[in-house]
Amino acid sequence: MNSQQEPPMDAQRSEVPYGTLDLLVMKTLQTMGPLHGFGIARRIEQAAEGSLFLNQGTIYPALLRLEQRGWIDSRWAISENNRRAKFYALTEAGQKHLEHEEREWQRTVALMRRVLEAGA
Repeated sequence: MNSQQEPPMDAQRSEVPYGTLDLLVMKTLQTMGPLHGFGIARRIEQAAEGSLFLNQGTIYPALLRLEQRGWIDSRWAISENNRRAKFYALTEAGQKHLEHEEREWQRTVALMRRVLEAGA
C-alpha cells in the first residue's frame, strides 16, 4: 500500500472513549425510542458512519449499568425478525441525566477546541 491510500476501513475503526458509551446509548434511545441491544449498537455504528464498532461485550454491560442506575428500563418483546428480545427505553431520570451529560460534553468540546486551536 502506498502512502497516498487510506488504510482499510477496519484499521480506521476506533473504540469508544471511556465514559462516552452511556451518553451514546441514552442519546440513541432518546432519538429512536425503545430498541433492543443489537439495534442500539447498530444505530450508534450507523451514526458513526463506520468509524466505530460495538460488540456484545461492550454494549450489554453498558445497558446493564444504565439500567442499574435507573437511567433506562427494559421489557421483553418480539423484535422485527420475530425473536424475543429485551427492549430498552430512556427513563425520566435518564432524560435528565442525558441533558446534564450533553451540557458537560459541550463544555468539554469547547474547552478542547480552545486549547487545541491555541496550540497549548
